[in-house]
Amino acid sequence: MIKTALTDMFGIEYPIICGSMMWLCNPELCAAVSNAGGLGNLTCGNYETEENFRAAIARVKELTDKPFMVGLTLMPSVRITEEMNRMYVRVAAEEGLAGMEISGAPIDKALGMEAFESLKKAGVRLFHKVGCVKHGLHAQKVGYDGVYCLGFEAGGHPYQDNVGTMVLTPRMVDVLDIPVVTVGGIADGRAMAAALILGAQGVMMASRFLTSNECDVHAAIKQELVDRCETDTVLFGAKALGMQGRALKNGLINDILDIEERGGGLEELFPLISGQRVKDAWETGKVDNAPFMVGQGIGHIHDIMSCKEILERMCSEAENRLHAAMALIQ
Repeated sequence: MIKTALTDMFGIEYPIICGSMMWLCNPELCAAVSNAGGLGNLTCGNYETEENFRAAIARVKELTDKPFMVGLTLMPSVRITEEMNRMYVRVAAEEGLAGMEISGAPIDKALGMEAFESLKKAGVRLFHKVGCVKHGLHAQKVGYDGVYCLGFEAGGHPYQDNVGTMVLTPRMVDVLDIPVVTVGGIADGRAMAAALILGAQGVMMASRFLTSNECDVHAAIKQELVDRCETDTVLFGAKALGMQGRALKNGLINDILDIEERGGGLEELFPLISGQRVKDAWETGKVDNAPFMVGQGIGHIHDIMSCKEILERMCSEAENRLHAAMALIQ
């Protein structure tokens, strides 16, 4: 068994967290990861009303008696308002959830210290996803329980300093006293063992769970990810949007890159990057119709299996790799 500050903090079997994924981190996937021994995640932005958000939390609690967290993204959005974000915080505190993943702006700046302190008072563990040491130090100073150390390899929105996991994780560990969880390029037990050796207390991954049996994604897209490799993602958005993203190379991403190259702006890009387009594509399986925000770790995804099988195999591989590393010492 691998025991770390993360497993102790949340009372979970494996130091593995499911990263928040819009539309996909629903009650079924969240509960499946938690029941498998990891820490499941329910994406707040999937739910536009308090009634629906509470119903989703209640559904997770029906499916598992294990801890789980919710993922809150504090970035500019056409659909998700500040009022909705404040509702997510209030409900998470009232429900006494195990934890909250904060992406984008830190909650203390975006919603104020009152929101931050309401979660802490309710016992909700707060982890901020950060891509540079400066932001990690801010999280520690304010009182976050830990940080998700987001390497350049990650899908979604890697920080524009473009520092990879191998460098960023030990940098964070060197300067922070709170737990560091490695994110980016994590898809198997070898990567998990490497993160632990670098000083991380656990790992977070999303793309690997996207190809789980329990993830509500069309089979054609899951198979597409299995068939692709580590060079099949690309960065976009830095020029036109001021915020880069990493997504699977496909027809739509090529169109986005062409628009950026000729100086097109948000008005032209918005119809191509809308959340509804992504949601529709997950359901229809049309691989070229949406920006699928996956990381370079897809190069290590070779099969589709249950969350339980993913976690058990990862931890077995990690243990074997750690024992093999110890055997090198003479």
